[in-house]
Amino acid sequence: MKQSLSYTYFLLVVSMLLWGGTWVAGRVLAQSMHPMSAAFLRFALASVILLFMCWRADGRLPRLKANQVLPVAFLGGTGVFAYSYFFFTGLQTIAAGRAALIVACIPVCIAVLSAILYRERFGPLRVVGTLTSLVGVSVVIADGNPLALLAGGVNPGDYMILGCVASWTAYTLGGRSVMKTLPPLNSVAWSSFMGTLMLLPAALSGGLAGDVAAARPVDWLCVIFLGFLATALAYFWYYRAISVIGASRAGIFINTVPVFAVVLGFLLLGEPIHFSLALGGFMVISGVYLTNRP
Repeated sequence: MKQSLSYTYFLLVVSMLLWGGTWVAGRVLAQSMHPMSAAFLRFALASVILLFMCWRADGRLPRLKANQVLPVAFLGGTGVFAYSYFFFTGLQTIAAGRAALIVACIPVCIAVLSAILYRERFGPLRVVGTLTSLVGVSVVIADGNPLALLAGGVNPGDYMILGCVASWTAYTLGGRSVMKTLPPLNSVAWSSFMGTLMLLPAALSGGLAGDVAAARPVDWLCVIFLGFLATALAYFWYYRAISVIGASRAGIFINTVPVFAVVLGFLLLGEPIHFSLALGGFMVISGVYLTNRP
């Protein structure tokens, strides 16, 4: 049991590392490709890989029962289509750091709703851990001055990023319900496929054909990273963790994504790292530990 839990936590950390890398890959793609085109290519590739993984695991493509179609479509609509739409639309009007602070509210929402809907334990220690991790994220992305991110009031872009919070929270909690009757791999494969179908019209209207024709080799490398590693594998590992340790304990790990993003930005793009990263990163890790203590 201890070995299984350790392996689950290891895969969660690797998933967050991969999701941190999506900021770097997304920044490269944004130079030459429409956001919705990039989102469609990412999940189209992920869907093919995930369905192939299902075929290798079961010897056939996964099948859905009639009563599973709508719940899985809900996952595709929230975790793939809605999240992508709100994320890219919001970033058109607000800074990435401000958006990352708002998105960092996701684990808090997951934990609170898990306690209400599924009666997951949410004692004082987990409250302290959740808040510590959230403050640590704000320290990292605000370069030591979290209040600076709140300057300037609320604008429409903030509401779009709040849509990210709502859609990913719904995806996480909805996945917990779906996985009572469907394995994690099949849940992620079908939700990715359905979300890809929903993304197709938006991508076509955004110039998908032209983006594919003009894509550079580095763009395709980023698409492969996003589709295979950051989506097919990371989404599956995330859902697997939810099935093992619960939605709130798995969700709190999302607060490590901005930390990984800053580190990878330094290593791959030469972006500077300040003392605030060490302090905020320590707070994030401490919060994750407190939230996941037995």
